Amino acid sequence: MSYTANQKRYETMVYNRCGKSGLKLPKISLGLWHNFGSVDDFENGRKMLLRSFDLGITHFDLANNYGPEGGSAETNFGRILKKDLMPYRNELIISTKAGHYMWPGPYGEWGSRKYLLASLNDSLKRMGLDYVDIFYSHRPDPQTPLEETMGALDSAVRQGKALYAGISSYSAQQTSQAADILKALGTPCLIHQPSYSMLDRWVEGGLLDVLEEKGIGCIAFCPLAQGMLTNKYLHGIPENSRAAKEHGFLQRSQITAQLVEKATKLNEIAKARGQSLAQMALVWVLRGNRVTSALIGASKVEQIEDCLKALEKPELSPAELKSIEQILSV
Repeated sequence: MSYTANQKRYETMVYNRCGKSGLKLPKISLGLWHNFGSVDDFENGRKMLLRSFDLGITHFDLANNYGPEGGSAETNFGRILKKDLMPYRNELIISTKAGHYMWPGPYGEWGSRKYLLASLNDSLKRMGLDYVDIFYSHRPDPQTPLEETMGALDSAVRQGKALYAGISSYSAQQTSQAADILKALGTPCLIHQPSYSMLDRWVEGGLLDVLEEKGIGCIAFCPLAQGMLTNKYLHGIPENSRAAKEHGFLQRSQITAQLVEKATKLNEIAKARGQSLAQMALVWVLRGNRVTSALIGASKVEQIEDCLKALEKPELSPAELKSIEQILSV
């Protein structure tokens, strides 16, 4: 059965300008880090992508190594694009990244020009695209000059294989340097993608200030701390949850008694607001307009629908923010 997008998809989503650019991103975007790989249910992934677009999510974020196995999330995304979403390509913001391990030998990871541009070519083939909207350096490379890595991003844009350049997980100082290099090359840094949540606040140590100063957008990955800021783990580790899987980055050992205690207290504040913990965690990350978009992951459609309800409630009050800080500081 052919897919036709919801005609009312733009009526409820909020779109924020990305830094000082002309590009707007949905306040909540969908990442394909987990649950879209070759080990996952393809039809479930397809349902999540199509439902997201129907709800106004126009930005889908990938990377060369997303799966597992590496590359398979891009391959599956390409299949869904070809089958369902290609008529809407001009309405989509598709991003990919390169930086982590993809193939053996000295050219299979990090930030060399050789690796980044070869990886981008592979990503485009897997997805069946002529270009991506955003191409990221996925992580800083301590052994490659920053000028080379940023020069590769500039080349990708000039070759028409990417419309914008971005960086991910760069420190405040590295971000400032990278932004200056890209500006001098004539390809401004559009966006930075750092991890950011109530449980992971390193960006508050200077990075957000640099992004504001340089006019760079910010899209926060893991705003729900891989599910730890949801009600999923309040009463143990469910089967088929991220922490229960053998593959992936969230380990059982991370679901500690202290974490559950904090999450339980935060959940009480959320309930008083008429929200789920996940919804409140997203409102918190997006507070103050310093984050352009919150990048969520999901394993089922209902989780996406639940997260988008975060946009229906008002900002956190000063009293609520104070209570959250007291819980997080313990």
